[in-house]
Amino acid sequence: MADRSAGDGRTAGTVTGAAAGAESTTEIGRRVLRLRTERGLTQRQLAEPAYTAAYVSTLEAGKVRPSEAALRHLADRLGVSYEELTTGRSPRDATRLRAAVTDARRALATGAAEDAAELFAEVRDEAERLGFAEERGAALLGLGDCALETGELTVARDHFEAVERLLAGEPLPRRIPAIRGRAVAHLLAGELRYSCYLLESAIDELNASGLHDPYALLLLYTAAIAPYMDMGAHARAVRAAELALALAPSVDDPGLIARMHRGVARTLIAEGRTAEADASLAKAQELYEQLRIHTDLAHCHWMRGYVHAQDGNLERAERELRTARDMLASKRAALFTVQVEVELADVLRRRGRTADAEALLLPLLARTPAEGAADAPGEPDDAADEVGLTADRGAVHAGGAHRLLGLIADERGDAEAAEEHYCAALSLLERTGAAGDLADLCRLLGDLLRREGRLEAAMDAYRTGLGHRAAPGTTTLGPAPAEPPM
Repeated sequence: MADRSAGDGRTAGTVTGAAAGAESTTEIGRRVLRLRTERGLTQRQLAEPAYTAAYVSTLEAGKVRPSEAALRHLADRLGVSYEELTTGRSPRDATRLRAAVTDARRALATGAAEDAAELFAEVRDEAERLGFAEERGAALLGLGDCALETGELTVARDHFEAVERLLAGEPLPRRIPAIRGRAVAHLLAGELRYSCYLLESAIDELNASGLHDPYALLLLYTAAIAPYMDMGAHARAVRAAELALALAPSVDDPGLIARMHRGVARTLIAEGRTAEADASLAKAQELYEQLRIHTDLAHCHWMRGYVHAQDGNLERAERELRTARDMLASKRAALFTVQVEVELADVLRRRGRTADAEALLLPLLARTPAEGAADAPGEPDDAADEVGLTADRGAVHAGGAHRLLGLIADERGDAEAAEEHYCAALSLLERTGAAGDLADLCRLLGDLLRREGRLEAAMDAYRTGLGHRAAPGTTTLGPAPAEPPM
């Protein structure tokens, strides 16, 4: 990979006598002097038999432009590679940095994202100093993933965009993990259409250019399922799941395969195939347990809780959601934690424990990054206190929280509070384009207004809801992306 951020201030690559300028000549001379001194060699010992001590002295002083043959001779005598002598970058350093990235990835999988971010930052800084673009990009990608987990969505996007800039000259498949990360950040912020746009544009570009990379396509199709489902584009979500399943045999990455099974489960749930969805999640859970990827394993428990809730098995649903909540809280995955709490509150309300549900929901909407709120009774104290649900962070779940609070108020006869929460939810969800949630919310608001005798307002609410259901499986995104040759 070409590196345009080399620590010594020039583009990395082969340095020949014709290519080495005055600045690089000086740096090479200093490097030769340092390496010779470290090895206890005299200038004559380094030079012979092909060159003279005077030549080495002139070279070390930066007064001569070395030829490629001279550099290869000196590298051999100094016991280093030609690349290390000409660029200052050692293959040993590259191996060490890649091992450090692996360690940071393991820390992110099994521990807190903040701790992993410190490791990634160290790799990023050292890779930048040494001029290793590939390792620097891997560290920036890791920092973006850490920020996603902690709910710092703007920070995450900045890191992913930095990776894309760094790899701008590389083939598109190399940039796909960063594009996928940026799309997920926009999804979590509630920007569903833009998330889809990023993913579909990358898919089209891959297919149009003939770069049918199975790993890159599987990454993109798997990531597209969630925003498609949230927007009500069920047909596209199902097709993305089908293409992902077809690509899976060509990809040797158990973590990505597990993520695919999670996405496929969402489409199965929407079709009422809950037993198949649970089986798909069981496959994902088994892989995550083998890989010890705790956050994704928590997401499996989260999804299985949702499956059980859809089946009406509320006791099992609560158990799975609490497991997911506790696992995410232990990793200080703040945004994911509060999103699970919204779905847990829904189960609690359906089990008749409305006071517990309300006590869980109100702090989620009150929390800010600067000031936390007390945990609900019986809930552990953790980093979920550090982040709340807002219009630009977890907007879909923020709308869901207001919807649930509206239902609770409605059930106890407080029509004014119910309408306030429904309208707050409507405002949030209209920004996201979450079609199914919008349609259901308009129905609830219309029913409330009708009971209050406000028939014209109720009709307006129903019409709005019908608009979101008028064309099932469609979006404002335009034609679906081209499909790869399978």
